Amino acid sequence: MSEQQSLKELRDFIDSNPDPRELKRALAVMMWIEGVPCSEIKKILNVSATFISQCKIKFIKDGVKELKLKYQGSKAYLSREQRREIINYLDAQEYLSLQEVREYIEDKYDVRFKSSQSYYTLLDEAKISGKKTQKKNPKKNDKLVETKKIEIERILEENREEIEAGILVVYMIDECHLLWGDVCGYVWGKTNKRVEVPMTNQRERQTYFGALNYQTKQFFVREYGAGNSANTVLFVKYLQSLNTGARILIFWDGASYHKYAEMREYLGLVNQDLEKSEWLIRCELFAPNALLAKPCRRYLAPR
Repeated sequence: MSEQQSLKELRDFIDSNPDPRELKRALAVMMWIEGVPCSEIKKILNVSATFISQCKIKFIKDGVKELKLKYQGSKAYLSREQRREIINYLDAQEYLSLQEVREYIEDKYDVRFKSSQSYYTLLDEAKISGKKTQKKNPKKNDKLVETKKIEIERILEENREEIEAGILVVYMIDECHLLWGDVCGYVWGKTNKRVEVPMTNQRERQTYFGALNYQTKQFFVREYGAGNSANTVLFVKYLQSLNTGARILIFWDGASYHKYAEMREYLGLVNQDLEKSEWLIRCELFAPNALLAKPCRRYLAPR
């Protein structure tokens, strides 16, 4: 069958007012053919990316007939063998949504439960529970991280004696930018009253600079109006005031305000005419998109 014939068959199928489940499959394929982004199809049809992908594969394989239900009418139960098969399927998945579970069972077994509890029971039997997802930066380069880790370990080992003597103070520095909206959380309160926090603009934010002294394990925090070079210099000066007469070695990320403008000028001022080994302030970068402080801890532990 040609592409034009397949498309006409799909349009005719949609116009025939098929079963709502068949219609959803056909619409997902039609929207895909028309170039609608997957994210929009998911939102409009309330389906998962997996559902869209499976519909596309079925249509490409054998046209409209693959989009039709295998059985007329939906059963409300699963056999013991089918439950075992579903649990094996769930066990093989790294993660999935409740919507994907519904679609899988309906598509393969033509079963649609009236209550969500039936799906929860299956998930529980497969020892799957709801979890809060954790952030993972896809830009992280593990090879670069490992290379940088070795470099940091070498720097710390080369300066071990001065670090342990307090001549060279090592800080791991980072900043956080707390949105006012972030202060809204969970508290205990009366069941018949709302707990409200006064807030005019939840997008306003407060910047905090933090530094961990890796020898003493002391942590220092200062608040500033923004994350910029001027405030970075102020924070570094604050750390200097805590360590009169000592040199400072800083490990931090590659934020632009760590490397340019006022911060670059300040480093030039305090380190001018000095050899690198005698710099009053030395700055080293972590690998992009990764924090490497933890693996270095053993190099700073007291002997």
